[in-house]
Amino acid sequence: MLTQETLVEIHVLHRQGESIRAIAQKLGVSRNTVRRYLRDLSTVPTYPDRTQRTTKLDPYKDYLLARIEAAKPHWIPATVLLREIQDRGYAGGVSQLKRYITDFKTVESDPVVRFETPPGKQMQVDFTTISRHRRKIKAFVATLGFPGDNAAF
Repeated sequence: MLTQETLVEIHVLHRQGESIRAIAQKLGVSRNTVRRYLRDLSTVPTYPDRTQRTTKLDPYKDYLLARIEAAKPHWIPATVLLREIQDRGYAGGVSQLKRYITDFKTVESDPVVRFETPPGKQMQVDFTTISRHRRKIKAFVATLGFPGDNAAF
């Protein structure tokens, strides 16, 4: 069965005047497949839902969730959790464990702290070179750190 992208590509190439044989060769499908999807415009490939496969980690998920919740707001590294569940009989690797626990990790960003200085105490300076064709332009920018009254402008 074809993907939605391939189906659209068949129709686009056909509208561009490509032959069925050329479309089949470009996309690596049979000519009959190209014909079938060109005949029936309403045909959209559908795929059956996949069943969840059991993993070696499934019996330990409740324990892991309890450990993660108990440690909040701190985070327990995957290697530590791996050691703990290996003591309980886990035979899998760390990759599967890392993939599972990443959904539960919350990253808290540091709050933005506004930095203000009194007038005349701070200035930030930047210097750069800008290349325009064969010419080089030097730019110097100096910004005073005092927030001032923006309404006065």
